[in-house]
Amino acid sequence: MSQSTFNPSGTIPAAGAKSTHDVAVPAGGAVFHPDKPVPILPTSAHFSAVDDLINGLYGGSKKQTGVVGQSEAFTGVSGDGPVMGVSGTSENGEGVNGSSTNGDGVVGTGRRGVVGISATFQGVYGKSIDNAGVVGESDKLHALFGICHNSNGGGVFGTNDKGGVGLIGVSDSGIGVVARGSVLAGRFEGDVEVTGDIRLANADCAEDFDIADERRVDPGTVMVLGEEGALHPSDRPYDKRVAGVISGAGDYKPGIVLDKRESQRQRQPLALVGKVYCKVDAHYGSIAIGDLLTTSATAGHAMKAGEPLHAFGSVIGKALRPLKWGRGLIPILIALQ
Repeated sequence: MSQSTFNPSGTIPAAGAKSTHDVAVPAGGAVFHPDKPVPILPTSAHFSAVDDLINGLYGGSKKQTGVVGQSEAFTGVSGDGPVMGVSGTSENGEGVNGSSTNGDGVVGTGRRGVVGISATFQGVYGKSIDNAGVVGESDKLHALFGICHNSNGGGVFGTNDKGGVGLIGVSDSGIGVVARGSVLAGRFEGDVEVTGDIRLANADCAEDFDIADERRVDPGTVMVLGEEGALHPSDRPYDKRVAGVISGAGDYKPGIVLDKRESQRQRQPLALVGKVYCKVDAHYGSIAIGDLLTTSATAGHAMKAGEPLHAFGSVIGKALRPLKWGRGLIPILIALQ
């Protein structure tokens, strides 16, 4: 004989009576309370066989709690069904309420243990007075995962209305916070304080400058200041207007770029400090490691500063690799002097 269970779609026998499946119906008051007998209204429901049901447990209420489960030592509510184990609806109260003194108020198991959906408010809400409002734990993936389908929203959002920290990332043996983005990996609106070292994978400290030419200048080009303050490629030897080298050639990319802003002119990063690949011309003399470099008559190219006294004020930096003849791209250490 099939086991009998609760069906919300039909009528219920009189209080204290028995159903056709000999399941006792308890009597009760008009309002449900977990410490009192279950209330039974004559038009609310009846008992039927488990095989006929979709929901293992269903509760509905227009003004109070749809389903309440309370236990001092075990499960507050337990439901089993081929589609939904527990279903609770309420127009003004709680659809499902689970409470336990020593265990979990509500426990869900399945492909997704617990799913919360809302068309206008939070899908899942957690609150605790003395501990974490929501805790996520995973053995093989992210403990907490968020995805947002709105370009103005965030996958994970944290805020603090008491002057504390909005978001905290901690790792005992790895990285506390990792960020990746197609435009920017991170953006900070306000001051940033760092108590440890800042380690940059790239090479030089650069600053954005306006470029006089509308065309983009090749990285590695030696640049000088123009009358209007914009840069253009060098084209004469020992030019004291030399400003630096366009950053980004070869394997060296700028580690820091200063003065990033909008401009009507084209802007490019100019290496001011650090290592950078630079165009050089050894036609004016072979270049050895450590040689001082200055501007040359070859547009955008540096050469060996063969006349030290003449080179004062026009030195770009020191060669970090030799070039015996011809033109090439070699790494240099920027040291304007």
